[in-house]
Amino acid sequence: MNTVLEVHQLAKRYGDVVAVSDVSFSVLEGESFGILGPNGAGKTTTLEIIEGLRRPDAGRVTLLGHDMLRDPRPAQARIGVQLQAAALFENLTVRETIELFAALYPRSGDLGQLMDRLALGEKESARVKNLSGGQRQRLSVTIALVNDPDVVFLDEPTTGLDPQARRDLWDLVREMQRDRKTVILTTHYMEEAEQLCDRVAIMDRGRIVALDTPRALIQRLDFENTIEFNLEGVTDPTPFRSLPAVRDVRVVNGTFVLSCSDVSSAVGGVMEAAGRLGAPVRNMQVRTATLEDVFIAFTGRRLRD
Repeated sequence: MNTVLEVHQLAKRYGDVVAVSDVSFSVLEGESFGILGPNGAGKTTTLEIIEGLRRPDAGRVTLLGHDMLRDPRPAQARIGVQLQAAALFENLTVRETIELFAALYPRSGDLGQLMDRLALGEKESARVKNLSGGQRQRLSVTIALVNDPDVVFLDEPTTGLDPQARRDLWDLVREMQRDRKTVILTTHYMEEAEQLCDRVAIMDRGRIVALDTPRALIQRLDFENTIEFNLEGVTDPTPFRSLPAVRDVRVVNGTFVLSCSDVSSAVGGVMEAAGRLGAPVRNMQVRTATLEDVFIAFTGRRLRD
């Protein structure tokens, strides 16, 4: 497959704040590529540099064969961008807004069909100022698709959406994948990255700390499962550190979190240790390792911190 995007050693500072530091990666044609990280990690700044909306202090970006620092316009005509915060004309209707943005491009798709795909067909005559937060978000995604782009950039596309609207947007991204469009999205939702992305770059404090397929990133861990539970009156993790198959023990907001390579051995050890402590085990849950566990392994903190 062809390489659609090449990012080489991007850097961006705002005074003493390092927003992006030595970021490099490439994206293939038809790939769904995710940048996963907490707020303030540098995801949006990286995307804005790639899209030609912001200049870096250092680095290179080649998108669809064009140097985005020298002349971004040829590539910009072939991409769609959903910004994290879009400034829209409040008194225009949904249809008028979509037609306005479609007029800025040399090509566009079927706008009526596009509105229906984003569940906006029934709202085409509604003014933007009267839309709900979820409807405005869907309108922003619709605007990103009016020119039938080859590459679609989605910056936190499901933030503020209810669970059903989020799933609907996931289905739309999967449609783009079936159409062989290249999708580059940022998110701080682990499940979203696991569900939608062929590869994920985990970003923290302006740097990419890991990059691979979600499955490969999880397989790098030296454990396969996580056990979470509460102990009545106990918060000291020391008694659980030496249990069989346990790789790591943390206490998060009063909840014990054990990373383990064998669930049966670890659960048996937990019950025995709790018995010796005279503390009943409450709310035990066992789950397979996730991208959040990968994030913790690389950064030492939870994604929500």
